[in-house]
Amino acid sequence: MPRLKNYLPSYRKHKQSGQAIVTLTGRDFLLGPYGTEASHRQYDRLIAEWLNRGRQPLLEADAGVTVAELSARYWTYSKAKYVRRGQATAEQFKIKTALRHLLRLYEDHPASEFAPRHLKVVRQAMIDAGWARKYINQQVGVLVRLFKWGVTEGLLPPAVHAALALIDGLRRGETAAREKPRIRPVDDATVSATLPFLSPTVRAMVELQRATGMRPGELCTLRPCDLDRTNDVWEYLPADHKTAHRDQDRRVCIGPRGQDILRPFLLRPADAYCFSPIESADWHRTLRHEARKTPLSCGHVPGSHRKRRPKRVPRERYDVASYRRAIHRACDKAFAPPADIADDLAALANWRSDHRWSPHRLRHSMGTQVRKEFSLEHSKAVLGHASLNTTGIYSELDHLRAVEVARRIG
Repeated sequence: MPRLKNYLPSYRKHKQSGQAIVTLTGRDFLLGPYGTEASHRQYDRLIAEWLNRGRQPLLEADAGVTVAELSARYWTYSKAKYVRRGQATAEQFKIKTALRHLLRLYEDHPASEFAPRHLKVVRQAMIDAGWARKYINQQVGVLVRLFKWGVTEGLLPPAVHAALALIDGLRRGETAAREKPRIRPVDDATVSATLPFLSPTVRAMVELQRATGMRPGELCTLRPCDLDRTNDVWEYLPADHKTAHRDQDRRVCIGPRGQDILRPFLLRPADAYCFSPIESADWHRTLRHEARKTPLSCGHVPGSHRKRRPKRVPRERYDVASYRRAIHRACDKAFAPPADIADDLAALANWRSDHRWSPHRLRHSMGTQVRKEFSLEHSKAVLGHASLNTTGIYSELDHLRAVEVARRIG
């Protein structure tokens, strides 16, 4: 019979010494005289530590843990921590990407001897790979947290993390790392030109996000049961959101404009997602059927020419990535590239990059509009930020006020 995955190593007697013994991941631990209360306490402690480490071997700080072993343990820990609604979060992808260069350069290096000069070598590899400066600083922070976790787990001496934490981040103009353009608000004319090429479901998602400024992830997980419709202004209380782990509440206020957009999508079970890719797929299928030129008496009967086991099937709700891809496909149709660059792959990629916009830019647009018409504090409340500094990133400065000052006294 196969060994059970959830079994616990047994407490047993070591015949040669008469002591109690337990074997954890191939290593024997003597617990003291067999049958004594002290040996049972020792057994319970070792089992608890072993389970807390994800059933990994129990190692001490001086046991010569390599960077590869430390990374493997941290990855096991991360897969259990960075999960939301049963799915991996973006933090898992950041960790996996950051570990790529670290393991390529220092896989067999002792983790206790990993110094700032080694981390700078890894950072230079990220620069050579063409990563942006801010992204490199984020990834270096991931690696510093990796060694901090190793210290808290007793695998590394505290001096390792203390030394790595002293490294300053890369600054603009002082490094060869490329600078990524700042995310700017998307203008209404660009959004309006894209809307006709979106399915009714995605079009409603875009218009609702324009009206509320909610995060794309919050929009994708909207359900009728998450809405409080008792007052004239509806309140959306996401079951899970970006800052939930910090015990912060998130309330999205939906006014008359957003209510009119959302109302047709509430005619479904209370726990069903409002915006479903299945409905978009049905809409696209209907369009193809209406554009059919072959008579129904010839060719395939509608619904008969489908794969029995397709590799890709629509899910019950959009996620941030599929929502973004739907918008990008519409942008490619709304802003078709010139015919003279159709065969130039590099020029075509640059054209699409310049004429595509992502749903997160709608949030920047909302923050800028609220800041301009009301105040920075109002923008902070609408966007759901804990700090005004974060809101300042999402809302562009109102240069019209500076222009007015220049007209009067400049």
